[in-house]
Amino acid sequence: MDNRIKNVVILGGGTAGWMTAAYLGKALHGTVDITVLEAPSIPRIGVGEATVPNLQRAFFDYLGIAEDEWMRECNASFKMAVKFVNWRTEGRGEAGSRELPGGGEDHFYHPFGLLPDHDRLPLSHYWYNRLHEGRTDEPFDYACFREPPVMDAKKSPRWMDGTHSTRYAWHFDAQLVADFLRRFATEKQGVHHVQDEMTGVDQNDDGFVTALRTKSGRVLEADLFVDCSGFRGLLINKAMEEPFIDMSDHLLCDSAVATAVPHDDEAEGIEPYTSAIAMSSGWTWKIPMLDRFGTGYVYSSKFTTQEEATEELCELWGLDPAETKFNHVRFRVGRNRRAWVKNVVSIGLSSCFLEPLESTGIYFITAAIHQLAKHFPDRTFNQALADSFNREIEVMFDDTRDFIQAHFYYAPRNDSPFWKANKELTLPDNIQEKIAAYRAGLPINVPITDESTYYGNFEAEFRNFWTNGSYYCIFAGLGLLPEAPLPALTHRPESIAGAEPLFDKVKEEQRHLLETLPSTYEYLRHLHGRDQ
Repeated sequence: MDNRIKNVVILGGGTAGWMTAAYLGKALHGTVDITVLEAPSIPRIGVGEATVPNLQRAFFDYLGIAEDEWMRECNASFKMAVKFVNWRTEGRGEAGSRELPGGGEDHFYHPFGLLPDHDRLPLSHYWYNRLHEGRTDEPFDYACFREPPVMDAKKSPRWMDGTHSTRYAWHFDAQLVADFLRRFATEKQGVHHVQDEMTGVDQNDDGFVTALRTKSGRVLEADLFVDCSGFRGLLINKAMEEPFIDMSDHLLCDSAVATAVPHDDEAEGIEPYTSAIAMSSGWTWKIPMLDRFGTGYVYSSKFTTQEEATEELCELWGLDPAETKFNHVRFRVGRNRRAWVKNVVSIGLSSCFLEPLESTGIYFITAAIHQLAKHFPDRTFNQALADSFNREIEVMFDDTRDFIQAHFYYAPRNDSPFWKANKELTLPDNIQEKIAAYRAGLPINVPITDESTYYGNFEAEFRNFWTNGSYYCIFAGLGLLPEAPLPALTHRPESIAGAEPLFDKVKEEQRHLLETLPSTYEYLRHLHGRDQ
């Protein structure tokens, strides 16, 4: 008996729906009939998007789509890091870095470049040994990564011939990405696009969904249904009645006000990084693209109102509220108890959501569709497949949630009720164990030094996205340092001496990149055909 899945219906378009359709179209080799049901009257939540570096390798390369092709279609720019601004000092409504009490500016980078290692230890540990012994006062990111001075100078991560100088992610217009993938999936993969509104769900006696009914009278039958209906969770939460686990006891932000701001690229240049600027009741993102940047204030409605948050965002960028169009978003923080129930799989906002402090939205989608393809069922729907999929999503989400909560918990700011309240929350045991290891001087994860291995091992990427360098960047940037150098290192003077040339090499590479790389503005004009 042929038990293969023959039909898949995806409820919802947008980035999640069309990424899922395109990926499954490739993974299933055209053997499954795929339909996307998209309601044209339902607005997409699109306020600019920032990503993580695995997107090209894990998604676009898999589909056979060249980086430059989709970048040109989606007004895409580069993202070499997240720059955290004013997370240690008090104040309100200032886009620039303030001065730290002990000197220096209040900003630090979380770069996507690879952290060097020596004698099976990441360079971070040799940096802290230098700091502890008083042999340096240079911040961790500038001492151990090539990229921070390059980003300060607003240089591109690619030379004019297209060669990469480092790892990077992207900024883009999410609606343009969804439109690009819709054209790709429908024109090249034969995915069906139905523009209609779902009005009903048919289920059998066992609770499995058998068909979706639409406003125009269509009946869309399928074996498997993917819920990409956003925060509404029309299939997973409403039809299947799967509970959503609220995690506002970990993360306080639940709202955002967003807009796009025109920008004089020629005069001011384009920043090749996402900014996360601390505010009185949350933080503001800045996502630069050609001619404009997307921005939004992510805040807690318990500590400020929509009107006050809008006013603070306008104060930050010098905007006139009467002349600016804002997008107000209220979001739920947490995940479904199970992302996959019977024959319904939730992906994107219908599955889980965290505030985009580390740009996890697209990352969660990519990881989920990778796992769905890996665990793809037949019509018997073996429960072991769903259970394994759900464990993968749960671990991925909870680990990321813990990492983001630690940003707020350890931020020295204590100048408003919001920042004080974050210190009163309880950190989960998982992140407390990682921090204990960090404070003891231990590497949190095995350092990744081989870029080709890192890019090629999808399972390692999805299971262990936050590397040792990530924890060091955030914690050292916030002023949280190990209690002492790794004790074993004190018995290895030859290792300490052998690491010194690596610091010199970082400086040499910084100078070389500054001298040879074009500006981000120059490169993007060339890429997007505007330098003719």
